[in-house]
Amino acid sequence: MDYTLNVTYITLSGLVEVHKYRFVYFLVLFTVYILIICSNSTVLYLICIHKNLHEPMYIFIAALLLNCVFYSTSIYPKLLIDVLSEKQIISYPVCLFQFFMFYYTGSSEFLLLSAMSYDRYVSICKPLQYPTIMTKTTVSIFLVLSWLVPACHIAILAILSAETKLCNFTLKAIFCNNAIYRLQCVQSKVITIQGVVALLDLVILPMLFIICTYTRILISSYRSCREVRKKAAETCLPHLLVLISFSCLSAYDVSIARVESNLPKTARLIMMLQIVLYHPLFNPLIYGFKMKEISKHLKRLFRPAKII
Repeated sequence: MDYTLNVTYITLSGLVEVHKYRFVYFLVLFTVYILIICSNSTVLYLICIHKNLHEPMYIFIAALLLNCVFYSTSIYPKLLIDVLSEKQIISYPVCLFQFFMFYYTGSSEFLLLSAMSYDRYVSICKPLQYPTIMTKTTVSIFLVLSWLVPACHIAILAILSAETKLCNFTLKAIFCNNAIYRLQCVQSKVITIQGVVALLDLVILPMLFIICTYTRILISSYRSCREVRKKAAETCLPHLLVLISFSCLSAYDVSIARVESNLPKTARLIMMLQIVLYHPLFNPLIYGFKMKEISKHLKRLFRPAKII
C-alpha cells in the first residue's frame, strides 16, 4: 500500500506563513545548501590533493565531511520543493529513505569521532608506536565499520517501520525523523527494542569510549611537556567542539522527537534549524580554520594571485 504523509511545514521565522515569503525562504535555504556543499567539498578537495593531508586524522575528517554532504542532500532538495509547494507531501517510502539517511549519517558520525579520538590517543600517548598501530589497514577497517554498522542498524529500523500499519497521516516536522513512530497504529515492541540496541551501539558506547580516550589524553598531556600539551590542544579541540555540538543535537532528537514532549514551538524550531542549517556548516568551518594544516592550504587556495 502506498502511504502519503501530510507534512506540517515549520516556518523559519516561526511567525509568518511560508506562502507569504515563499521565494525569500527558498533563496535563503538554497544559498545555505550551496554553502554547505561548497564548504564541505572544498575541504574534501584539499585533503584529496595534498599528500601531507593523507594521514589518518585527515582521512577521518574527510569521511565526516562526506557524511555532511549526504546528510544535507537527503534533506534540502525535498525541503526546497516543499517551500515552493502549496501542499507539503511526501510518499512513505521516500520518507523512510530520508529517515534512513538522517540517522545513518548521524550514527556514522559518532563512530568516526570515536575512531578520531583513538587516533589522537595513539598519536599523543604512544607516538613511537603510531606508525605501526595506525596503518592503512587499520584506518580502512575503522572506515568500513563506521559506515557499515550504522547502515545495518538503521536499515532494520526502516524495514520494520515499512511493514508497520499507519493510522495517522500527518507528520509535524520539516523532514522525516523519529516522529514517524507517532504515525503507527501501535507502538511496536520489536522496533522499540531495536531502537534501544541501536542507541546503545551507535551513540552511548561510542560516547563512553570517546570520554575515556580524551580523559587518557588529558592526563597524559598534563604530565608531559609544553609541546605535547600544545599538540593535544591543537588537534583535539576541533574534534571536541564537533562532538559537543553534535551530542547536543542528538540529545534533542532522542528526547524530543522520539518521546512525546510539550516543548514550546519556538524552542523546537530553533533546535530543528540547528540540525538543518547549523551543523552541516559547523564541521567544515571548525576543521577548516582550527586544523593548522588544512587552514594553511585554504589560505593558499583563496589567496589573490599576484600580478607581475
